[in-house]
Amino acid sequence: MKETRAAYLPISKLHPFEEHPFKVTDNEEMDQLTWSILTQGLLTPLVVRPLDNGEYEVISGHRRLHACKKAGIETVPALIYAIDRDAAAIALVDSNLHRESILPSEKAYAYKLKLEAMNRQGQRTDLTSTQVVSKLRTNEIVGEAGGDSRETVRRYIRLTNLIPGILGKVDEGKIALTPAVELSYLTEAEQKDLLETMESEDCTPSLSQAIQLKQLSQAEKLDMDTIFGILTQPKANQREKISFRADEVRKFFPKNYTPAQMQEVILKLLGEYQRKRQRVQER
Repeated sequence: MKETRAAYLPISKLHPFEEHPFKVTDNEEMDQLTWSILTQGLLTPLVVRPLDNGEYEVISGHRRLHACKKAGIETVPALIYAIDRDAAAIALVDSNLHRESILPSEKAYAYKLKLEAMNRQGQRTDLTSTQVVSKLRTNEIVGEAGGDSRETVRRYIRLTNLIPGILGKVDEGKIALTPAVELSYLTEAEQKDLLETMESEDCTPSLSQAIQLKQLSQAEKLDMDTIFGILTQPKANQREKISFRADEVRKFFPKNYTPAQMQEVILKLLGEYQRKRQRVQER
């Protein structure tokens, strides 16, 4: 971006970027930022672009703008760039992807926003194309700032097909990226049924279950009863386990016994115990 000028602008003339994908949340970090601005002032100018009505759209600094509003500040320093909305969208995404903590939903909509802007700028955006644009596939260009591969970019953009309730569970870490991508192929109605089942049964689908749901959806054989049946299947990683530390049981075995040998003996003894109980019950 080519800088045009710096100025102090009234907050009343600043507006968040439309469809801004990065959340601005009132939390402890925001309180700290607000206090910092109150005590030290706004040290980093906002980056904005002029609008036709004499006001400005924020490109970088949405959290700072919100903190300034909370602090009661009326005028803020800003760098004004005369660029169009698509260039601003790309700059907005690139300036935020370096943050330490980014939610999957934020990255998903950020990549989508950047890809659509590049599309309007006339660049190729076929995610499966083998052709190159400036020696890089477009989705490789999209993912550069975030350090993600073209396939990862494609997978994140798939998340924008999830309904808010399911995407929220991805943000909360309850559903991992890979099963979430599979679930994104379900219709909106199927996703609503899935969300209702997840909430009523307090569970989330594993990768294998998500794949099964996708396959049934594509075959038009997925309904609420089927979803319930799949989600209530026991998962391999949810089966109950009993474990012992080696030092808890080693005193009962010769010193040269390996953990595998100890396990074999324990299972053998349990089998003998079970047979004895059966004999007692049969008397």
